[in-house]
Amino acid sequence: MRKLKIIIIRIFIIFLLAGFALGAFYAVSGFADYRDLMSDMPLDEKVTEVQSQDNYTTLDQLPQIYLDAVVSVEDRRFYEHNGLDLIGISRAVVRNIRKRSFIEGGSTLTQQVAKNLYLSQERALIRKVTEAFIALQIERYHDKDTILELYVNTIYFGDNYYSVYDASMGYFNKEPIEMTDYESTLLAGIPNAPSVYAPTQNPELAEQRQKHVIEQMIMNEKLTREQAETILNE
Repeated sequence: MRKLKIIIIRIFIIFLLAGFALGAFYAVSGFADYRDLMSDMPLDEKVTEVQSQDNYTTLDQLPQIYLDAVVSVEDRRFYEHNGLDLIGISRAVVRNIRKRSFIEGGSTLTQQVAKNLYLSQERALIRKVTEAFIALQIERYHDKDTILELYVNTIYFGDNYYSVYDASMGYFNKEPIEMTDYESTLLAGIPNAPSVYAPTQNPELAEQRQKHVIEQMIMNEKLTREQAETILNE
């Protein structure tokens, strides 16, 4: 019995050391990729490039309900974390282990900005580590309003719309500030899966997603139940 315990302890130590070694490998590789990306195009240049694009939309050109909807459904702890949401990451790890696949990364809005600025849509652990380093860099040099602004101006909304301005004009034929509460909450849900939730492709699924957005807003105390019902009845 004692020998069996010793064997079990040794196996546990081996797996623990292997986990540390694997983690170190991903950290070193991810940092190397991050350093190369920053060398090729420093963050301030990348941000300036985005901000100089035609139809770049500032926060004061967007309905507040749209901004509340985005934060509620995409990253409700956005104003509390430093670019990485450890609670979200932990939850994603548990789900990935259960599914035995890397299907969720627990990305914050800042991480999504990092991905949109520098990386591909590939789901890989090294890429997620690189993304995390970039996100920390973004949070170090930019305030939350700038980060949220960069998000809505770089995220994909389906139908070849890569900014909130293009999406609002394309789907509703109006500038973002003119969006109704209904349109704002509908648009906020699309980036999660643009090919699925684009209202031109799957209007019923888009509305289902919108209801989820609104439920998150209620949970985060951005809407009352009565206000939500009024929006959905528009």
